Amino acid sequence: MSLHFFKKKKIFITGHTGFKGSWLTYILYLSGANVTGYSLKPKNKNDNFNLLRLDKKVKNYYDDVRNEKNLKKAIKKCKPDIIFHLAAQALVKESILKPKLTFSTNILGTLNILEIIKDIKSVKSAVIITSDKCYKNLEKKTGYLETDEIGGEDPYSASKAAAENIFYSYSKTFFKNRNDLGLVSTRAGNVIGGGDWSKDRIIPDLIKSIILKKKFMIRSPNSTRPWQHIFDLLNGYLILSKKIYSNKKYNGSWNFGPNKKHVTVKTVVSQLIKLMGTKKNFLIRINKKIKETGLLSLNINKSKKFLKWKPKLSSFQSLKLTAEWYLC
Repeated sequence: MSLHFFKKKKIFITGHTGFKGSWLTYILYLSGANVTGYSLKPKNKNDNFNLLRLDKKVKNYYDDVRNEKNLKKAIKKCKPDIIFHLAAQALVKESILKPKLTFSTNILGTLNILEIIKDIKSVKSAVIITSDKCYKNLEKKTGYLETDEIGGEDPYSASKAAAENIFYSYSKTFFKNRNDLGLVSTRAGNVIGGGDWSKDRIIPDLIKSIILKKKFMIRSPNSTRPWQHIFDLLNGYLILSKKIYSNKKYNGSWNFGPNKKHVTVKTVVSQLIKLMGTKKNFLIRINKKIKETGLLSLNINKSKKFLKWKPKLSSFQSLKLTAEWYLC
């Protein structure tokens, strides 16, 4: 999409130091938008945020999204036209180790944003990012629709389902008659691309094992995930944020995912190893302590029909671009 719409717009992004947030921040910075970010500090020097030198390019607040007082102060000072809420504890394994942190971050963060938006009249467009794991795990082959039942067994999935419930409640209770505000939640799958160094994610873990020459293990080789490239997903976020600007017609929840639904973890790992030009072997070790979805896919027909959005990259093209970034 053309980025001209975002030029000189005031945009507030939570979680802007993370993988998705840093790329979104950079794209909007290049568009000429006035970007303000609110997030915890990046964890290491190789984080995408640091590599892109975003600390020098946008206004930064390094704080916890659970701190409503500081968050509100930052948003009021920014007077944003558009808000993207990405800040979250986003790892399933971490959520099992730290459930209280996960629930408090993902629930209170969303609650705080929605509560603050009630009082900030400058906001015309708000995009609340949740996850495809908000759906109740029914191993649905046709892909989950936005109207399907939500719910989660592990703390991460449950926290995202709870965030969706909060979003729905606020939409119907407080924003129903707000005609000048577009408010949506988005549900996306496993996002891949250059610049992701998060722990306990399949591709960053593989890349790190290649660099450090360590053994690499996968725990769910036959599980499928809706793999999509970061740029395809962010294109969806941007199109949606423009569509809903001062327009509640598109309010609700939206899925973003790939065209090809059933690609296994083992296939992704094997293809990426070849693309990286290494002969690395991997071990399969089933971890029965962590219950994971076997089949996970999204139905993206709503986004295709009403937003005129569609993924432009195949799973192979997405992996190729990812490999090329890490090989640079």
